[in-house]
Amino acid sequence: MSSHGFEAAAAALRRAYRGGAISPMRSVLEPGDGDGAYRIQEINTRVWETEGRRIVGRKIGLTAKAVQAQLGVDQPDYGVLFEDMQIANGSELYASQVIQPKAEAEIALIMASDVSDPEVDAEALAAATAFVAPAIEIVDSRIADWKISFADTVADNGSSAFFVLGEPHRPLDGLDLYSCGMVLEINRQVASLGTGAACLGHPLNAAAWLARTLAARSEPLRAGDVVLTGALGPMTPIRPGDEVRAIIGGIGSCSFKFIEDRI
Repeated sequence: MSSHGFEAAAAALRRAYRGGAISPMRSVLEPGDGDGAYRIQEINTRVWETEGRRIVGRKIGLTAKAVQAQLGVDQPDYGVLFEDMQIANGSELYASQVIQPKAEAEIALIMASDVSDPEVDAEALAAATAFVAPAIEIVDSRIADWKISFADTVADNGSSAFFVLGEPHRPLDGLDLYSCGMVLEINRQVASLGTGAACLGHPLNAAAWLARTLAARSEPLRAGDVVLTGALGPMTPIRPGDEVRAIIGGIGSCSFKFIEDRI
């Protein structure tokens, strides 16, 4: 694809945030074209930065083997977290802010130091982590009906939208991120169940993969960055009126309300 083609695809995705979902990008990207898709993601990241948005971390997607198999890939993907994507724990998300949202419970890491080693492993990543927090990621897609390929979701900033960080923020020492249980509730009813092991075998495995990938691109994780390590269970569609709560054993909980806009 020409540079103009990448720019046009990136612009179409930006317009979709306000204009509504667009068709899958099959005429622009082959379904498995990760390089092209990350180029489109990077174009939009730079545009949004020039508009004043501030990067505060990264999100990891496709950490479940079943989802990787569905999209025909053998690795996760990532997107960028901006400061204006965070909504306060217990607060509200308006329907006009999203298109076709779903919620998933995750473990978030807050980094204590930069991670620039392209061969960093899970143990070293743990040493660079300041805190762990429960999180909800509100995923969304600018691709109609969620008919996404690997390239679609990567180009679309990892199908990201908003996130919630819960309390407390705990040091990693002594926490069991592998066998901890997760419950995602919608209106106090169980909507999704999972464990830390569902996230690429261990959330620290996912975070180390991200750190290696970013270091190889000369865009390392930085001290203070938030890392959403990936879903611990199936994502769940949400509708206006829903109260969403995630509880992760030994780590904590977080919540938000999804509501129609005030008139």
